[in-house]
Amino acid sequence: MKKFILAPDSFKESASAIEVCDAMEKGIRKVFQDEVEIVKLPMADGGEGTVQALVNSSHGRIEQLTVQNPLGKETIAEYGILGDNHTAVIEMASANGLHLLKIEERNPLTTSTYGTGELIKACLDQGIDNFILGIGGSATNDGGSGMAHALGIRFLDKNGNDLPPGGAALIDLATIDSSQVHPKLASANITIACDVNNPLCGFEGASAVFGPQKGATPAMVEELDQALFHYSEVIARTFDKHIRKFPGSGAAGGLGAGLLAFTDATLEPGIDIVIRESQLVDHVPGANYIFTGEGQIDFQTKFGKTPFGVIKTAKAVNPTIKAIALAGSLGEGYTTLYENGFDAIFSITPGASDLATLFKNAEENIEFTTEAICRLLK
Repeated sequence: MKKFILAPDSFKESASAIEVCDAMEKGIRKVFQDEVEIVKLPMADGGEGTVQALVNSSHGRIEQLTVQNPLGKETIAEYGILGDNHTAVIEMASANGLHLLKIEERNPLTTSTYGTGELIKACLDQGIDNFILGIGGSATNDGGSGMAHALGIRFLDKNGNDLPPGGAALIDLATIDSSQVHPKLASANITIACDVNNPLCGFEGASAVFGPQKGATPAMVEELDQALFHYSEVIARTFDKHIRKFPGSGAAGGLGAGLLAFTDATLEPGIDIVIRESQLVDHVPGANYIFTGEGQIDFQTKFGKTPFGVIKTAKAVNPTIKAIALAGSLGEGYTTLYENGFDAIFSITPGASDLATLFKNAEENIEFTTEAICRLLK
């Protein structure tokens, strides 16, 4: 009996990771019927889909909570509780993501990570002591100050008044008061799923690199960068934590910096976390094939993307396993992956078509492509 492991990421805007797994399974069973063992391990790299992937693999559950969106309005955010009942998985974008705002609403001078802090607080109140935080896709540039405020930390100006939300206000920060911080935060184990190495400030920092996509003009970028620089100085003076140049501190508009400053969090590539939590390595021995994939595969895939992480891990455990990747499109330099453990790479696109149609038919195209591959394998 052949053993297949299915470990894809989502195909963005068209199919979730579990939907990709299901489509792959249909294609396999059209050819092999019940003559195979199939293990489905939906993957993610710390961004969209991380909560669902880890909840599915651990037999956990999804919870919902009404929190503040980036502009302080109510929104319903989701988070996951893993099967061990003491680990929470949070995607900050669920509460404070860019997708929650219309283009004309995007303003990183005032957007806040407060809702992300509300999610953390709700989990701490339940007795959760282990956290995995995916911090991609933010609409914010507040250095994580909003998140910290929701957890009881106050940011005060020279007159002792609380600062308004947003990154721009941090230029007036005089004092950080942590006397009322949530009592369980200090003992929480927090792992940040982070796939960027940007520092907090400077030409490669949060404001300069990510600010424009959140609505920042060049003048706003300069203003935000100065505010975050000042913020980091106050943090260093108050907590003796020097986070401004730390790789990853600029992630999610400086949320990485805030988590490093106000908790004992550690940063780790998102795909490494998902691979570990899904126990991929336990399923690889004895497997004949591993199928992975995502929306686009190109030369950048080897820099921490899901298919590369999956295949690298599988080949290290079982060098004879055949590694096959599917993608919605194949971009520049994808053939370099054949030098990195990939045995075959396929596009699921059947022919020329508009993007909307390709998105709509993604699951069907994944199924048909997998079936064709399996006919060759058989």
